[in-house]
Amino acid sequence: MEQLSALDAQFLMVESPTTTGHVGSLVLLDPVRDGDGPGDDWGLEMVRDVLEARIHLAPPLRRRLVEVPLGLGRPYWTEDPHFDIEFHLRELALPAPGSREQLAEQVARIHARPLDRSRPLWEAYVITGLEGGGGAYYTKIHHSAIDGVSGAEILEVVMDIDPEPRPVEPEPIPDGTRIPSTLSLLRTGVRSLAFSPLELLRTVPRSLTYLDQVPGAANVPGVSLVSSVAGRVGRLVGQHPPEGHGHNLRVPRTPLNGPITAHRRFAFGSVPLADVKRVKDAFGMTVNDVVMTLTTSALRRWLLDHDSLPSAPLVAAVPVSVRTEDQQGALGNQVSVMVAVMPTHIADPVARAEAMRASMTEAKKNFNAVPASLLQDLSTAIPTALSGLAARALFHLATLPGLPFNLFVSNVPGPQLPLYIAGARVKGIYPISAVTDMTGGLNITLFSYDGHLDFGLIACREMVPDVWNLVGYLSDALEELLVAIPDQD
Repeated sequence: MEQLSALDAQFLMVESPTTTGHVGSLVLLDPVRDGDGPGDDWGLEMVRDVLEARIHLAPPLRRRLVEVPLGLGRPYWTEDPHFDIEFHLRELALPAPGSREQLAEQVARIHARPLDRSRPLWEAYVITGLEGGGGAYYTKIHHSAIDGVSGAEILEVVMDIDPEPRPVEPEPIPDGTRIPSTLSLLRTGVRSLAFSPLELLRTVPRSLTYLDQVPGAANVPGVSLVSSVAGRVGRLVGQHPPEGHGHNLRVPRTPLNGPITAHRRFAFGSVPLADVKRVKDAFGMTVNDVVMTLTTSALRRWLLDHDSLPSAPLVAAVPVSVRTEDQQGALGNQVSVMVAVMPTHIADPVARAEAMRASMTEAKKNFNAVPASLLQDLSTAIPTALSGLAARALFHLATLPGLPFNLFVSNVPGPQLPLYIAGARVKGIYPISAVTDMTGGLNITLFSYDGHLDFGLIACREMVPDVWNLVGYLSDALEELLVAIPDQD
């Protein structure tokens, strides 16, 4: 058994009738390749043959949750003795003509449904019937088991760098695998109580100094006082945390913010990485600066469409991987959050790009001023028996005055070479994240793959029914910057 970390448990506990805790991806595929591919034969059987032989390469796919009685400890992952791949790997066909919009609608419906907690927390769908003979592979897995980096690694298990799937010897499942008894889990929970105070003493006092740096924490009465007192105590014992500007930002209310519903909309699209790099070089930016600029421009245009552009700039939360070298390949969440101002109030595209570059520089400086383990450490401070209540309360901060931010924007790096699933070439990999009351009714996540940036936009249906418009606005924003590049002559 392996116990969930405190942060992983928060992703598990956040679920409600309107909020799910899983993330996913949609992979577009071309099964027909110059007559040497699988063609019309590509489908469920071929994908299952590849995935079933490689399940052991991705431990979360065979592990299920077991809860500790009475909430005496965080849940555990354990090997599922009744694992059945046919429950998790499914097939559907789109009705003709199988357009991108039909595909996105089906994916949105599946993504809105919670996972079955009595089984390993993942599902995958082989989708056929797309126009032009294309196919797709949609997966979702619970965020308590993965973050963006480890999720990409799990997705790669079913992929190959050549059309012919690489041979992988299946690993036999050990005999005698069984779910721990209730009595055994109870004993484990009681023992963990003895070590909880030691864990708190090790992490929480240092982290309290930075409590007011957590996005939205400044809106909670008393947080600034606690952080200030902890800082003074820390300095008395020789700790000297760097001074930061914090996250006491003015976050405007927009149609993207407020209580969400259980319904979802999904849209996806790509932009050429070469064009993004041209903008990067021309304006002295990073690729991520350009991504944030495109997102800012698309949001500005969407807000203008809805007569809702605020005078203050939007604020985005940007997940950052904090994996160390010795954590590479580790599962679970090794992530923190950076907060960046998005200059949606600036009309000129070049001035907007320059302001975004400066904003990202400031955001990185503030992010580097706090411990990388801050979210993990503060999650440890929540008693296990109260973690579900605390997580749901945290993610309902949208009902209180003072938003922590307007939306999440995430950029996950990926391979820059062609990949294949059961012989079908991967055309695009579009991430699908989650939305909550706190994080806003829209999430924009992108994955870099084989010369392009693939955007996946998931939204609350009632808040952003026209999510496809945003995909077009992202492409338009890039074209706007390309036209603005000064002549080199």
